[in-house]
Amino acid sequence: MPASPSTSVTLTPIGHIESDYPDKFGVPRQPGLAEAARASLVLTPPFDDPLTVRGLEAFSHLWVTFLFHLSPERWTPLVRPPRLGGNARIGVFASRSTHRPNRLGQSLVELEGIDTDAGVRLRLRGVDLVDGTPVLDIKPYLPWVESRPEARAGFAPEAPASLPVRIAPEAQAALADRPDADSLRELIHQVLAQDPRPAYRQGAEDRIYGVRLRDVDVRFHALATPDGTTALEVTEIVEV
Repeated sequence: MPASPSTSVTLTPIGHIESDYPDKFGVPRQPGLAEAARASLVLTPPFDDPLTVRGLEAFSHLWVTFLFHLSPERWTPLVRPPRLGGNARIGVFASRSTHRPNRLGQSLVELEGIDTDAGVRLRLRGVDLVDGTPVLDIKPYLPWVESRPEARAGFAPEAPASLPVRIAPEAQAALADRPDADSLRELIHQVLAQDPRPAYRQGAEDRIYGVRLRDVDVRFHALATPDGTTALEVTEIVEV
């Protein structure tokens, strides 16, 4: 008789993420949508031996398997993807929802470099990972077998449209004296262009939102443009 499947599995994180996203609100819904987003994957003992990453520098991109540690442990068989306006329900396994039975996530990220002076730190780009995310595994990406342009993409056949983003003069002034002003400005544009507002709130142009990026709170609101479309305007940038 075949062996019975195990009823439980114990996983040990190999490291954690230090990223530009202190909170989950505002994190792009897929990796690569905000190329300016930087992070470090810090391996923890006993996985922080430089031997564990020997040869990894030859690859440009990695698969990172992680735990959605800020999502509740409860799950339901049907979810409401933001891509469908937060109204239509589809099966959890037909989605990329964070509310999953085992809360596992997988991201394709760019590897910018590896530091092994004190343990192991992988420098990443284009991440969609919250600061503190537990990492369970990493694997090199192989484009010749894992890139399938002809694949069907269901209810998400193409990248979402980007919204125009404006930064008010007062907010620009708050950026001016920062050593990371250029990269932070780029990150703000790329994150807000994905429209992080909850789907059920979109259209409420009098509401002020705040998204944490690095050590600042970026406050913004929606406004109507002359051609009838929506733009997001940053009204204030406050250090926290």
